[in-house]
Amino acid sequence: MAVERAKVGRSIQKHLRLSPRKVRLVLDTIRGKDIETAAVTLKNSTKKAARLISLGLKSAVSNAKQLKLDESRLFVSEVRADGGPTFKRFMTRSMGRADKLLKRTTHITVIVSEGKKKIITGVKDLADKKEVKPSKKEAAEKTAPKAKTKSKTSTTKKKAGAKK
Repeated sequence: MAVERAKVGRSIQKHLRLSPRKVRLVLDTIRGKDIETAAVTLKNSTKKAARLISLGLKSAVSNAKQLKLDESRLFVSEVRADGGPTFKRFMTRSMGRADKLLKRTTHITVIVSEGKKKIITGVKDLADKKEVKPSKKEAAEKTAPKAKTKSKTSTTKKKAGAKK
C-alpha cells in the first residue's frame, strides 16, 4: 500500500557561505506568506541572505509548476535554515597566540504548497485566545492571609541585652 505524499514545490540549497543565524532573520519575514508577497519582501531587503533565499523561492515555485500546482494559490508553507559544515580557521594574535575562526555554512530549504494559508496574525490575537493568569505574587497575596511580623527593633534589643 503506497502512501501518497502531498504535492509541494521544494528547493534545497546547500553549503551557502552564510551563518544560519543570519539567514533565519530573513526567513522569519516570509514564513506563511503567499509567494508574491514573499518575493517582494525579499527583493526590498538589503541583506545578503534575502538574495540567496529569493533564488530558492523561485526554484521552489518552478518545481511546483512542474507538478501542475496552481501558481496563484501557492504560499510559503515551510522554510528552514539548517547548519552545514563549518570551516575552522585560525587568526594570529599578539604574543604568539591564535584565535579560532568558525566560518559557518547553511542549508536552506524552501517548501511552497497550494491551499489556504496558516497565518498567525499578531500578538493581540494570541492574547485574546490565551487566559491571562495573575502573577505568582498576586496569587499568593490573595490566597494567604497576612501574618503579623515582629519588629526588628525589639529582637535586636533582646540580643544586645543578652550579651551583657
